[in-house]
Amino acid sequence: MTESTGAQRGRSRRLRGRSPAAVTPPTSPEAPRDAAQSIPYGMRLAAAWSWRLLLIGALLAVVVFLIVQLRLVVIPILVAVLVGAILVPFSGFLQRHRWPRWTAVTVAMLTLLVVVAGLLTLGITQIVRGSSDLAAQSLVAWDEFRTWLLEGPFHVTDSQLNDFVDSVITSAQNDGGTLLTGALSVGSTLGHFLAGMLLTLFATLFILIDGRGIWNWIVGILPTRARAAVDDAGKAGWATLQNFARVQILVATIDAVGIGLGALILGVPLAVPIAILVFLGSFVPIVGAVVTGALAVFIALVYNGWVIAVIMLGIVLLVQQVEGHILQPLIMGTAVKVHPLGVVVAVTAGSLLAGIPGALFAVPLAAVINVMVLSVASGSWKAESPPDPAEAHSPLWRTVPQRPGFGR
Repeated sequence: MTESTGAQRGRSRRLRGRSPAAVTPPTSPEAPRDAAQSIPYGMRLAAAWSWRLLLIGALLAVVVFLIVQLRLVVIPILVAVLVGAILVPFSGFLQRHRWPRWTAVTVAMLTLLVVVAGLLTLGITQIVRGSSDLAAQSLVAWDEFRTWLLEGPFHVTDSQLNDFVDSVITSAQNDGGTLLTGALSVGSTLGHFLAGMLLTLFATLFILIDGRGIWNWIVGILPTRARAAVDDAGKAGWATLQNFARVQILVATIDAVGIGLGALILGVPLAVPIAILVFLGSFVPIVGAVVTGALAVFIALVYNGWVIAVIMLGIVLLVQQVEGHILQPLIMGTAVKVHPLGVVVAVTAGSLLAGIPGALFAVPLAAVINVMVLSVASGSWKAESPPDPAEAHSPLWRTVPQRPGFGR
């Protein structure tokens, strides 16, 4: 009895010296577990990524929806930013050579207006002068094509051709209400175009005057910890956009000169309007080159016959191949740092989402986003201080030293 009592006391002292976890009875295999613990780690990781990606996708969808709804404002602003990327270096060059800021801004804006108005006036004048001849020659070409269909290898009968023409005319008459509605909406479309053009001019003017101040205000509304990263990414994106604009002008000029000279040497009429359209169309990657090249071949076919049209097609393809395989990789590739496959995907997606404006802004937007993301990921912004949102704006009449960044 005494021995058993002493053994119990010793056992009690040993148990008191142990931690509570040591005396906890082991969990039975049949004990219930938490539901989250029964899900594999890979499944939980995939779920965590999924809801975050869904949230980001929903946010992007809302942004795209707002852009589409406000396209009459967003598109002129984007055009102004793209034009500003061309004019800001020119204005900065003049200011570095002791020109007052207001003089440099005025000269830059007037240069833009003179160049655009000169190109449009020259092209429209040439097209108006040759429109009557083009219409008459198109009728002659249609008669020749009709004769070839009737007497050629397809054995098309006159009744079949007349039935086809009558069906086209009937379809046009049935859709007359739609055509009339479209004609009535021209005034509204023209008003939107004029309003957008004025907004583009005003936005470009303010970018030239105080682009850096606008950017500081945008950065200033962000959280303090994010300002340095966004400011550094914005500078990198702005430099990339400037490179894209300069290179695109060079590539468009080479395309226009090559195809315009080819048309002039072959004796194709309207060579000057063709060159101007090729220059303007080159700013829309892939789509613009195809449309303007097809127009040049069509004019050559109508005026000069199929032999000259085939030669013109060869010239267009040669110029486009030189652009795609030499100029784009050597010049554009180093400027925007976007793979050609990325360019094709961006242009296709932009065309599906926003038509011609989407194709126009797809490549520069993809290039800017790519550079900004790489800038933030590199961490180079950690050694820089964020811009001061309350920085005083320099008066317009002063000559100021140039600093890197948006609007400078």
